[in-house]
Amino acid sequence: MSLDPLRRWEQRFGALPLPSPLIWAVLVAAFLGFGVLMGRAAGHSATDALTSSRAPLKVLVAQSSGVAAPPTSAPAPAPPPAPEEATPEPSQAPAESTKSATPTAPSKTSSTPPPSSKSSSGSKEASGGGEGSSSKVAAKLPAIKHVFVVMLDDEPYATAFGPASQAKYLTGTLEKQGELLLRYYAVAHEGLANEVALLSGQGPTEATAANCPTYSRLSQASTGSEGQLLGNGCVYPPSTPTLMSQLEVKHHTWKAYVEGIDEGSNTPSACAHPASGAADPSAAALTSAATAPGYQTWRNPLVYFSSVVEFPGCASQDVGMSALEGDLASEKSTANFSYIAPGPCDDGNPTPCAPGKAAGMATAEAFLKRVIPEILASKAYKQNGLLAITVDDAPATGEYADSSSCCGQPKFPNLPAPTGVAKVAGSGGGQVGLLLLSPFIKKGGELVQETYNHFSLLATIEEVFGLAKLGYAGGAEVKPLSASLF
Repeated sequence: MSLDPLRRWEQRFGALPLPSPLIWAVLVAAFLGFGVLMGRAAGHSATDALTSSRAPLKVLVAQSSGVAAPPTSAPAPAPPPAPEEATPEPSQAPAESTKSATPTAPSKTSSTPPPSSKSSSGSKEASGGGEGSSSKVAAKLPAIKHVFVVMLDDEPYATAFGPASQAKYLTGTLEKQGELLLRYYAVAHEGLANEVALLSGQGPTEATAANCPTYSRLSQASTGSEGQLLGNGCVYPPSTPTLMSQLEVKHHTWKAYVEGIDEGSNTPSACAHPASGAADPSAAALTSAATAPGYQTWRNPLVYFSSVVEFPGCASQDVGMSALEGDLASEKSTANFSYIAPGPCDDGNPTPCAPGKAAGMATAEAFLKRVIPEILASKAYKQNGLLAITVDDAPATGEYADSSSCCGQPKFPNLPAPTGVAKVAGSGGGQVGLLLLSPFIKKGGELVQETYNHFSLLATIEEVFGLAKLGYAGGAEVKPLSASLF
């Protein structure tokens, strides 16, 4: 058995003596001194190398990927080469644009990136109208309890609310007190078709699109999509849902104030309309100023619903303008929904109601100056009211002819398909404008560029009173007035 070299050395020469403590101290000091000198030399070299290099220092921070880090005992992999620019990817950038998406929430600063592919719960859609709502908390309209709608006739936006308007009280005094919706559209020609649309969500028939020269019942063949009654005629059957029937079910009140009826012995009675199947004399053109009509049936759309005219209360709810002042005396006597229609000589129509009579928006000026202050001074309006002033439609012919539309304009099943200019123009009722006044609206607001139409106004009234959307008011592209207007 062989011995290792150390034991063989000890057998031959004996055990080696250990160094003395002094020698140990000298050796340790020597090694320490050598280490300090080597460290200084290496440090100066590294510092000089870094100083001579002017390249910017780049820091690469790894994003959390949800994968557990390797054990500390395992050797770390070599980092990848640094990129030219340390710019985060778009999905990693702080979502600064969302600060306006949730107006009620205070902004927060954090180094933690937001969850990818998920928007804030209060963010708005990036659409042309800027309209959107949270999937959890939808923006709501204010607590409106009284809605007044004033309906003028046959004027485009340019002459009703624009610089060419002769109604300076409307475009001056009143506009400064509310919000003017520039891009507000009628849905058809003529007046009656739009008035029926506003009160029921029904599209026009050939008879309503001609202002119903014969007071005929609608010959309903069937019910089409979006709750549309298919057929012709202009008097809707009792089963037709209307805004008025909706309000009654919810125990809300409604009333129509139509100039020219129920205002003396020489005027038609309240809830006036021709006999079923009879021609409407008020729709005929008159030949002299002496016989100028004070009332035209088609300006009173409520009498085209059998559910209204066959109801005993029609005579007390479809009345003349003389009843408005007394009803406004208290909030309790003011209806939740009021429809107000000036007569044919005061409605702004550019065609004179009779030869020799004034025409256009100048005729509406006096009516508005007389009626609107009564509404604005009422308790019902001051506490929780909303006043909407608009026009049933723009002219279909002439200098200001306009058939433009918006909001997913329907192809009305009861009308023939449009052709020629009407087809290209959009087959709507043209741009008419809408002025909103309310204690909830800031005075002197800027022109509103959102797109709306008469179906939008119906949807808004229904939303105010918690009602379901009727007919085309429930269309996918029809939206109620934005809560941001208030």
